[in-house]
Amino acid sequence: MRKTRRQRTGTNRLLRRIAAATGILSLSLLAACAQGQAEIDETATAEGPQFEFLDAGDGVAIRDGDDWSLPADAGVAANSGFFSEEASPSDHVYTRSVDVSWGQIQPEPGALDRESSGTAQDMSFEPLDEQLEGPDTFWMRVFASGEEWAPQWVVDDCGVSTYGPDYDGQRHLPIWNECVWGHLMDTYQTLFIDSGLADDERLTFVYVPGAFTWAEFDYEMITAAVDAGDLDLETYLSWYGHAWTDLADMFGDNANKLVFTGEDYPWGPFGTDDDLLAKQAVDAGLGIRTGITELSNFHLSEAPAYGSHILPNGHMSLDDTLPVHDGSRIVATENECYNECGYETDDPYYAVRQSNLKALQLQTNWIYVVPEPSYFAEYPKLWDWVRLSMGHTAQNSPDAWAALRDAEDTYWAGDETGPFNGEWQTRPWVRNLERWLVQVDKPGSVAHRSDADVHTEVFEPDNGTAHEGLVTDAANGDTGFVFELDARFAAATSESSSPVVKVTYLDSGSGAFTVDVGDWSSPDIERTGDGQWKTATIALPDDAFSDDTTFRVSLGDGADDLTVRFVRVVKA
Repeated sequence: MRKTRRQRTGTNRLLRRIAAATGILSLSLLAACAQGQAEIDETATAEGPQFEFLDAGDGVAIRDGDDWSLPADAGVAANSGFFSEEASPSDHVYTRSVDVSWGQIQPEPGALDRESSGTAQDMSFEPLDEQLEGPDTFWMRVFASGEEWAPQWVVDDCGVSTYGPDYDGQRHLPIWNECVWGHLMDTYQTLFIDSGLADDERLTFVYVPGAFTWAEFDYEMITAAVDAGDLDLETYLSWYGHAWTDLADMFGDNANKLVFTGEDYPWGPFGTDDDLLAKQAVDAGLGIRTGITELSNFHLSEAPAYGSHILPNGHMSLDDTLPVHDGSRIVATENECYNECGYETDDPYYAVRQSNLKALQLQTNWIYVVPEPSYFAEYPKLWDWVRLSMGHTAQNSPDAWAALRDAEDTYWAGDETGPFNGEWQTRPWVRNLERWLVQVDKPGSVAHRSDADVHTEVFEPDNGTAHEGLVTDAANGDTGFVFELDARFAAATSESSSPVVKVTYLDSGSGAFTVDVGDWSSPDIERTGDGQWKTATIALPDDAFSDDTTFRVSLGDGADDLTVRFVRVVKA
């Protein structure tokens, strides 16, 4: 099944400008009132979201809607951040792009041309030296493969044909041709190594290899060459087998600045023979990016290069001990196409929220944003939470969470084999998005799909149907939800802070629920039945997870069924 590509508009992407932002709104919980509940006071701060934690036994706090608050001392992780075409410090976007075309910087063999301008994807590029001026950090793309990007002398020397057109009407050189690749590597050597640019502390990362549309290594042109009879598997794998080690060896100690722009299972023309090629690039020492987490349900559930795997019960596990997640490399995504790039939605908050949850589930540490189309001004608390969450580890993250849901990954709907060997019992339904907190079905605590908040084909049919929230079934004996906290997070919480649990639930029906840890139970959280989504904050005992890393959200006696959408454990 082929991916439906986003139709990016280069002119729009270039002309996007920073949304006016006057600061980040954040949350502060007031002390619990006599009835055991508190109101939320919103205050403006430039530092990020925060709350005053409640002592155990003082009650709970309830606010309307989602709650993205974090402790006041939550900080930005090393090697993480937002990046864009332009810096916007007021939006915490500090890393801008430096873009050049191959023909711009090397119109003739030999030395770099650092004073000529260039174009690619309907964008105009200033001369290289002008772009490199100033102290701010930057990321880079070399637009290399396009027929109008590459130098004519490369085409003449290598005697190659071009393939296309791509979805932007461009034709591309065969990057896999050893002659073309050799010349491109010589250019990379001159640009990054001989000039010292790879060592420049301002250079955060480089998208590689510089092909194809938008310098994103998709498989449209490779498939076109196969269809034309000009490329076979042996030739392609022979090049692919050394391409990424070529780059990693060239960059040496700076190989962690290289970001492979391909994706897992990239719809290639070679069947299962190209399924794990993105992982091969990561195994060579590169980072990785995806450009499509806006389609938050599609394709990236099973993502070997990121360490994400769908388990037999439909949950995803992510191996964050893999080298790609060691904190030195770049794991990136791009979340800017909500009512842009040919996409549109009448519920941008939902789309922004889900794409960022997906990005964090994949343990990304860098996110491409454009503040206005990314809805920074509209959803500052959400974006601030993302900024302070990404890049952290289980040991130093300010929170752990589980988004409770059932969603179709339609990419796998028609494939009965794939990597699963028939063991994925709920196929193609994926259960939850989880980050160091896992919802666990146990007797009396089996969670069920909820129809309270259903979203279908957001952006396009590939994105399937998502049921946001899971529900109890008291009539059949399932009266709660059990959660298991990552032992590393639990140990860090016990050592350094008092834990707080936040439960986002649908306030429908009647009756109370509690949060239970061992023999301890929270005060009752009473429902009003007004039908609104709300978040309850519950302070746990300081030693709540010293002996046991599980807790339960439990229905009170005689209570109606409860739908829960999001649960967080926060280090207060």
